[in-house]
Amino acid sequence: MFDDAHLDLVLDIVKEAAGAEIRPRFRHLEDGQVSEKKSSIDLVTDADLLAEKFITEQLLERWPDALIVGEEAYESDRSVVGRLREAELAFVIDPVDGTFNFQAGLPIYGTNLAVVRKGETVAGLIHESVLGDTLLAVKGAGTHFLGADGRRNPIRVAGPVALSDMVGTISVNDLAYEEKRRIAGNLAKTKMAFGYNCSAYEYWMVATGKVHFIGHHSLMPWDHLAGVLIHAEAGGVTSRFDGTPYLPGDTSGGIISAPDKDCRDMILREVIFAS
Repeated sequence: MFDDAHLDLVLDIVKEAAGAEIRPRFRHLEDGQVSEKKSSIDLVTDADLLAEKFITEQLLERWPDALIVGEEAYESDRSVVGRLREAELAFVIDPVDGTFNFQAGLPIYGTNLAVVRKGETVAGLIHESVLGDTLLAVKGAGTHFLGADGRRNPIRVAGPVALSDMVGTISVNDLAYEEKRRIAGNLAKTKMAFGYNCSAYEYWMVATGKVHFIGHHSLMPWDHLAGVLIHAEAGGVTSRFDGTPYLPGDTSGGIISAPDKDCRDMILREVIFAS
């Protein structure tokens, strides 16, 4: 069984992994501890592999029948993503989201973890291991900032504004040149476009109201499930580009997160789909 009372235990596991496997390797990676997966910007480090192994083993020790969907484990068993729709209990993990930044020595990375029950995300956290702060959401109970110093504060998304006053980002790294150029050009309609190459930080920014919107074309669950719930419980609206909900197991269709439905539709119309 898993209930809200177990979230403190899950967060403790994530923090232990950060202390044992992630922080000690930040800015201390040696030759041979970083390798390419698909390209020079799609990387994996020893921190990714060992932190995922640590978290997976600790979760299975307590919930031995749970489905574990980790970004690195997916490379050896790609069936796990589809099984999210039916699993009684699943944990979805990205131990070091923002690996490119991590290996470059930039403190813009985080650990994503989502709890899924019977095809529904019921809890999510993003842990920022440099300062030790966390965003934690429980479905129906809001999103809270948990400071390393013990603070616990509710958070809210930004309010709706005109497109020309918005700050946000649409990730275009996986797109072909012409599509990339078109969307990047449309972002000039906003007040400022930014990019962190780290979905954990992007969801952190949009959920805490520091930016208005974020969007992605690639929908792997470890990048988005935790962040989407965190954003929704902070008052925001997220959907795929066609307006349908983003659910565990979805891997295509694009995704947009915004303050409300009208802002979402405006961004889709003026940025994503405008010629």
